[in-house]
Amino acid sequence: MTSGTQTLVDPKPRRLRAEPCYFGADGARTFGWLHRPASAAETTVGLLICNPFGYESLCAHRSIREFADAAATAGFPALRFDYSGTGDSADIDEQADQIEAWVANILAGIAELKARCGVQRVCVLGIRVGGLLALTAAQRTGIDSLVLVAPVINGKRYLKELKTTRMAALMGGGDRGPPEDTAAQRAPADAGSIEVSGFPMSAATLTSLGQMDFNAPQAGPLPRLLIIDGASLPMSRVWAERVTAGDPRSRYLVLPGLIEMIMTAPQFASAPREMIAATCDWLRETAAEAAVESASVASTWSVVTVSPATASAVLSLPGNPDFPDRSISESPLFLGPDQLLFSIATEPAQGESRKRAVILLNAAVDHHIGANRMYVSLARRWARQGYIVLRMDFAGIGDSETRDGRPDDEVFPPAAVEDIGIALDALSARYGVRDVTLIGLCSGGYHALRAAVAGLGVKRIMLLNPQNFYWKQGSRIEDLQEVEIVRNPGVYRERVFSMAAWRRLMAGDVNLGRIFKIYVHRPLVTLESIGRELARRLRIRLPRDLGWDLQKVATHGVRVVFVFSRGEAGIDLLKMQAGSTLERLGDRCRLHVVDRSDHTFTQSGPRAMLERVLSDELFSRVDA
Repeated sequence: MTSGTQTLVDPKPRRLRAEPCYFGADGARTFGWLHRPASAAETTVGLLICNPFGYESLCAHRSIREFADAAATAGFPALRFDYSGTGDSADIDEQADQIEAWVANILAGIAELKARCGVQRVCVLGIRVGGLLALTAAQRTGIDSLVLVAPVINGKRYLKELKTTRMAALMGGGDRGPPEDTAAQRAPADAGSIEVSGFPMSAATLTSLGQMDFNAPQAGPLPRLLIIDGASLPMSRVWAERVTAGDPRSRYLVLPGLIEMIMTAPQFASAPREMIAATCDWLRETAAEAAVESASVASTWSVVTVSPATASAVLSLPGNPDFPDRSISESPLFLGPDQLLFSIATEPAQGESRKRAVILLNAAVDHHIGANRMYVSLARRWARQGYIVLRMDFAGIGDSETRDGRPDDEVFPPAAVEDIGIALDALSARYGVRDVTLIGLCSGGYHALRAAVAGLGVKRIMLLNPQNFYWKQGSRIEDLQEVEIVRNPGVYRERVFSMAAWRRLMAGDVNLGRIFKIYVHRPLVTLESIGRELARRLRIRLPRDLGWDLQKVATHGVRVVFVFSRGEAGIDLLKMQAGSTLERLGDRCRLHVVDRSDHTFTQSGPRAMLERVLSDELFSRVDA
């Protein structure tokens, strides 16, 4: 079956407040969100959501939240969670078999949902590799119902996809510095592992994946299945039609929304409304079937033994090889008088007398784990060295609520400085913090600068690969940006000699109007830079002048640190817009360049170099 009737949900339903929680047999170290229905009416069915892997999961974060919201609105409790070593969950050994750990997370999640909400059946929703994991879990325990969205069926084929993605990223790095393959640039993980878009897979994981193939004959029947393929990329059709043939309780649908959910950058991604509606209809059917069977058929669930959920919602993390004796803890915190903002606070061991904190700010609309989860790594390392680290989501981003009248997922929300102020007040009230550093990648760096210019009480700001320093409200990120005007003329000159570029031009895949605008604006930007530099020398303060803003921030005692990947156009934009102010500020405004890196530091070697630079600025350059 390739189509069906779905009860469409409201395009933007009123969200129910979800509950952050920790659970699992490994000492309650798996982080999740429990979405309870508004009504206390008894239901026998719940939904467990299994994420895709890596960058797909980052793109799909909003959509996964909306799957859970829609299920709860329809009356079914839903639990979404982060696998071990991903998201906000505890780290695992670099050499561990992640597949085994993640399947164990699913089994623990099933038991947790049953224990917390009293449901008898749990329908497991798996997206991409989450579908492969859900099928594997179904072989180990009694799962009555699965919803699989574009599921990975063959692990070996999936590995080829990952390696192709990795190779394309490495080849597209551009001019990022010297070509030497030094030890610092190579991945530190065990031999045979890979890192895709900044997300690692161990050698043991690759071995397990290579042996997983649901195309092969299975021992025993599969659960009741709803398989949903993407309309523009139906990857599971042959397998789905085979496994659903002759089973009137199973179904195969082809619906729009897959590419927009998991293959589109988070700031442009959109939730697959029809897929969400089909899932809610499936839950209703599952509940109706359960009601009919409950009178005569015993439950097929097997018992999964797990530790109780942590009542305090605090994650305790032991020391690691770098800091073996320094345990830390993490707590979910809602900030503000209306608890609009969500954050995770990573705290050092009790007895830390230095009141120092770092706030890590969203990059674009990546939620609080940061691009390639690097914010989690930074927070846990710095907490072991005495810092309180707050990973926060601005309103409308990640797991924070959206302000009335504002859209979801604004890269430059107008109330971002207000949100930072709320976080600063919370750190002061809760921890007595006296020294705060703001750090943000890309747009997060922009917001850190705006907060410092606004006079918020911070000690230092660190801007990682910022691409603009001023934003006009009402603009769209698709509009022509100054960083494009600075960077792209040189890029286009290089492509004059590229046959691939000419083929794209002849095919109509090149926006000639945009290129024309860039070349028209480039000399204007240069003239403006010269004019602003002249005005500064004459002590004339012009609006939206980066040099004056940096001078103002430094005068207030705030240290400014810029960190760029080599080749980033933001370096030239900074020099053009700040001019000679950079030299005049001297040590109060520092600039670092990281070799062999891309915009989001996806490779572990450059990411380790970034961490050293930031740590040095935090610890070695403490103001007197």
